[in-house]
Amino acid sequence: MKIKDFKTWAVANPPPSRGGPCWVFLKLITDNGIGGYGEAYGVPFAPSKVRLLIEDVVQRHVIGRSPFDIETIWRVIYSSAYTQHPELTMGGVISAIEIACWDIVGKALDQPVYNLLGGKVNERLRSYTYLYPEGMPTGGRTPSGNLQRDAELAPKRADHYIKLGFTAIGFDPVTPMGSFDPRQLSLEALDNAERVTKNLREVAGSKCDLLVKTHGEMTTSSAIRFAKRLEKFDPLWIEEPTPPENRNEMARVAHATTIPVATGERLMSKYEFADVLEKQAASILQPALARVGGILEAKKIAGMAEAHYAQMAPHLYTGPIEAAANIQIGTCSPNFLIQESIETFGGFYAQLLKKPIQWQDGYIVPPTEPGIGYELNEAVADSHPYTDEKVFPPMEEKPVVLELSGR
Repeated sequence: MKIKDFKTWAVANPPPSRGGPCWVFLKLITDNGIGGYGEAYGVPFAPSKVRLLIEDVVQRHVIGRSPFDIETIWRVIYSSAYTQHPELTMGGVISAIEIACWDIVGKALDQPVYNLLGGKVNERLRSYTYLYPEGMPTGGRTPSGNLQRDAELAPKRADHYIKLGFTAIGFDPVTPMGSFDPRQLSLEALDNAERVTKNLREVAGSKCDLLVKTHGEMTTSSAIRFAKRLEKFDPLWIEEPTPPENRNEMARVAHATTIPVATGERLMSKYEFADVLEKQAASILQPALARVGGILEAKKIAGMAEAHYAQMAPHLYTGPIEAAANIQIGTCSPNFLIQESIETFGGFYAQLLKKPIQWQDGYIVPPTEPGIGYELNEAVADSHPYTDEKVFPPMEEKPVVLELSGR
């Protein structure tokens, strides 16, 4: 069995665009007619160019190979042009190809991927959602400002998700992220973040964990001050308290607070995660499987994490094929903690799949179908082309001046 053909999509995610405005998918097709789906996340180029990047690599390094040769395909692509270095553009490309290969392998063997990576460990996967404004994307502005740092509206929205069955919610009381991060937060900003977290804890009580998702927005000293303020509210984690490029500084934060540190959505490969673990910069790892290098790479990272008593909480802010890959890893990993969800996987997320992801009472039910368990609805993908060439995600282009709300 050889890989014979392929197809790519850049799919527009209609408003409110939960999970981002655009998703890039790949389909690999074998000479005996088996198709496998992959996805690339966060490649920092226009979506049409990302498709071309994937198509170039597939044509040069994948066509004619067996989809079972996942290690060889990975190494050949990773080493191309004498690079052999973690890099996010190639990370997204490799991930799309690798996930698609696993999907084919599982279908060829009539087994879900998790059965080929050790078998089912978790019968269901605990999930959390970001706080999304009603009818608006993440970070959308409410009448009084950004929901994430609105001390009055954020708890009301959290109560909505808790009533749906979520036992954990994510929020960023520091927003917005900017091109000039990391920054030193003002006393006003610290006061407001503490107020938001306090009000959320009052709503959540002990039935719902709080996940503080801060997107590398703070300097080390500011992150330590910030964490000290929030310790009394016992968050499950503080995410990317500093930018991920300097693990020594993130480790300083981790050693200065009782709140567990989480990181990983902007890391690529086992090599960068090995550095996180060696420096004790985080105890909760968040690989994005459509960026980190794919399913097997995530399984290797999970194995390293297990030896360090660190836990896995795969990141998700993209389309349903990465979600499917995340679910496979969560199902077969003993040190799985929690899976990020795009609310309850409804709306366009469900429309893009022939069978939607099953979510019940705060948990994802792993699929039993072969491969990654879900099929892209190609007719829907074809009918929603993404034509805006803006790079995602947008960032603030000048130093942030916080406009406080909910005071």
